[in-house]
Amino acid sequence: MSAVTQYTELFRGHRAMIDANGAGPLNLLRDEACRVLEKHPLPAKGAEDYQDTDLDAMLAPDFGLNLDKIEIDVNPAATFRCDVPLVKSSLFLMENDTLVSAEGAEDALPEGVLAGSLRKFAREYPDLVGKYYGKAAGLENPIVALDTMFAQDGLFLYVPRGVRLERPVQLVNILSNLHPLMAVRRVLVALEEGAEAKILVCDHTQRDGVQFMDLQTVELFVADGARLDYYELEESSRETSRLSALYLRQGADSCVTVDGITLFNGESRNEYFCDFEGEGASLRLYGMSIGDESRKVSTYSRINHAVPRCQSDELFKYAVDDNARADFTGRIHVAPGAVKTEAYQSNRSLVGSDSSKVFSKPQLEIYNDDVKCSHGCAIGQLDPMQMFYMRTRGLPEADARLLLRQAFMADVIDAVGIDSLRDRLRLLVERRFAGADTACSSCRGGENLCAEQCG
Repeated sequence: MSAVTQYTELFRGHRAMIDANGAGPLNLLRDEACRVLEKHPLPAKGAEDYQDTDLDAMLAPDFGLNLDKIEIDVNPAATFRCDVPLVKSSLFLMENDTLVSAEGAEDALPEGVLAGSLRKFAREYPDLVGKYYGKAAGLENPIVALDTMFAQDGLFLYVPRGVRLERPVQLVNILSNLHPLMAVRRVLVALEEGAEAKILVCDHTQRDGVQFMDLQTVELFVADGARLDYYELEESSRETSRLSALYLRQGADSCVTVDGITLFNGESRNEYFCDFEGEGASLRLYGMSIGDESRKVSTYSRINHAVPRCQSDELFKYAVDDNARADFTGRIHVAPGAVKTEAYQSNRSLVGSDSSKVFSKPQLEIYNDDVKCSHGCAIGQLDPMQMFYMRTRGLPEADARLLLRQAFMADVIDAVGIDSLRDRLRLLVERRFAGADTACSSCRGGENLCAEQCG
């Protein structure tokens, strides 16, 4: 029996409960999502675009789902212990799969901006949420279909025409339970013409030794002339699996940065589907991962240049050691009429041991000649000449390796457009390369960080 069968049977047996704790626009797509999962088997490991990802094995554990929204004891303060200063933000907490607004989060938002619980806004503004929900994410993707079948809440951000958010919106996802749990959530962002916003999403797991599945679908709609920065930071646990599918639609002259950073995890698969729908738009799609022990990270991306004069810059970097594994599959598609396209794709990896492995498959599909495009990958170890140079300057070998690894990740971190977050990431990456074996939530100090962020 396929692992997904347990979830379709659970859905069929508890549909009323799922709908009661959801909302109209979310409930409308559930039946079709279930039919897709029942009709199409999960892609097998080694299949096209699933080189090192076994979805059936990732979904096989007996994860519980909190479909009736029973209150689970979660201590948000336990996550905010890092003594690194953070940006002031409009802070929202997602406790497993239920969104909880931090006190005063909405007060700092301009008039007309909607930010908070997707379930709440789907009930209050069903036409607005229904205009966007499920319109970018395709149910043919098994991650999206499973998420759509069970999603009852998440973050909704709507920024009206011409409105600029001064503060970033921060979503902190906290996984905590005594027993194995699948947390299903949705992130839906819509920026109208000329709007601007920055979003930071942080994933944290509080209980080591408990298996979690972090399942999410993200839909980003960025209209003409709008600007969006979307950052994700994963600091989970060895027992946490993550399946994430992000879909982006960009209008004319829009500007988007998406930057995903994995510092601690168990096994993660991150997918990105980006479509240009208006001329003159630009996208930076960046990501990085640090893996050791037996951690795994898989990235799949597809950037579709369907219209002329758009630009995309894609860069993913990995550093793996011990028995860690990483794989990258990226495809840039340039349609026949998409003249003056500029598209660049790169995947670079540092391999620190004989047993760690990296697989890379960058791809270009170009159907006209009037373009500037390139793609490539590089997999290797630290440059021995650079190591020798630094050693001759009096640096111990361990310090030299640390500095070179930090420098390797610098351009991914430098792409972050929030100064204090960028500084924090530099320190977190340094700690990670220096041998820290737990996420930031285990640091001591800064107990009032949450208050500082909202102040």
